[in-house]
Amino acid sequence: MSGAALARPALKTTAARKSRLTDPAVGVWLATAATAVLGWLVVALDGGQLYTQANIVVILSNCVALGLVAVGQTAVILTGSLDLSVAYLIGLGTLVAAETMEGGSVLTAVLAVLALSAGVGLANGLIVTQLKVNAFIATLGTAFILRGYIEDNYTGPAGKVTASFQRLGYDRIGPLPVSVFLLVAVAVVLWLVIRHTRLGHHMYATGGDEHAARLSGVRTRRTVVIAHVLCSLCVGAAALFLASRLGSGAPWAGTEARYDLDSIAAVVLGGTVLAGGRGGVAGTLGGVLLLAILDSVFNQLSVDPFFKNVVRGVVIIAAVALYARRGSRRSA
Repeated sequence: MSGAALARPALKTTAARKSRLTDPAVGVWLATAATAVLGWLVVALDGGQLYTQANIVVILSNCVALGLVAVGQTAVILTGSLDLSVAYLIGLGTLVAAETMEGGSVLTAVLAVLALSAGVGLANGLIVTQLKVNAFIATLGTAFILRGYIEDNYTGPAGKVTASFQRLGYDRIGPLPVSVFLLVAVAVVLWLVIRHTRLGHHMYATGGDEHAARLSGVRTRRTVVIAHVLCSLCVGAAALFLASRLGSGAPWAGTEARYDLDSIAAVVLGGTVLAGGRGGVAGTLGGVLLLAILDSVFNQLSVDPFFKNVVRGVVIIAAVALYARRGSRRSA
C-alpha cells in the first residue's frame, strides 16, 4: 500500500476533529464552561460564592422556562421562520392553567394549555404559509392579538394552581429541580425529531433553500406549519412550568422576562442561523445555560441592569460574528 493511501485516513481523521471543534454547538458549550469558571473566579474575588446549592438551583430553574421556549424556537428558526408571539402566549397559558385548575382537574388544565398553544402555533403557521405574510409580521400580529385579549380581560394575577401541581416548580432531587427533567425530556424528543426523522430533514431542507426543497418533493408549507405548532407546544410547557412556580396565572409572566427576545438570543448563541437550515437543539441548550450563568454572576455582583444588557448584547454580537467568519472560511 502506498504512503498516500495510508495518509488518507489520517487526513480524514484530522479533518473530522477540526470539524467537531469548529461546530457552533461545541463552541457554545466550551464558552459556557469558560464563563462558568471565569464567573466563579470573579465572584470569589468579590468575596462571594457563586456555586452554592441555592444558586445552582436558581440557575437551573431559570434555564427551564427559557430553555423550553428556546428549544421550540429552534425548530421554527431552522425552517427559516420565527415566532415573536411566545411571550404573550406564555402569559395567556399561565392564566388558562390556573383558572382551569381552580375549577377543574390538573389534567384538564394541561390539555387546555396545550390545545391553546397548538391552536396559536397552527394559526401562525397558516398565516405565514397560506397568506404569505412574513413570519416577523405574522407572529408580531398574533402577539398583539394575544396582548389585546389579556389587557381587556385581566388586570393582574388570576386563578389558583393546585398544591400538587406546584411540586413541578419547587420539588428537587438533591440540587436538581424536578422541572429540569421536563426540559431534558422535551429537548431530547425535539432533538430526535430534528435529527432522526423525515420531518427533521425537511426542516433543514426548507430552511436551507425552500425553492430547491420544494423542487425535491418536500412539502415546505406543511413543514413550516408543523414547526410552528411544535414551537407553541414547547411554549405551552413553559407556561405550565411558570404557573406551577407562581401559583396563579400571571398575565405578563412572559413579557416581563422577555422570553421572546431572550429565546432568539439563546438560539443564535447556540449556532442556529436565523436564515434557517443550520443549527440544532444541543447548541441552543448551551446558549440557555450561558445566559443563565451570566445572569447569576451579574446578580451576585449587583451589576447595574443597563450594563448587564450591554454585556449580553456584546456576547451575542461577538458569537454571531465568530460564526459568520467561520462560515465564510469554510465556504472559501
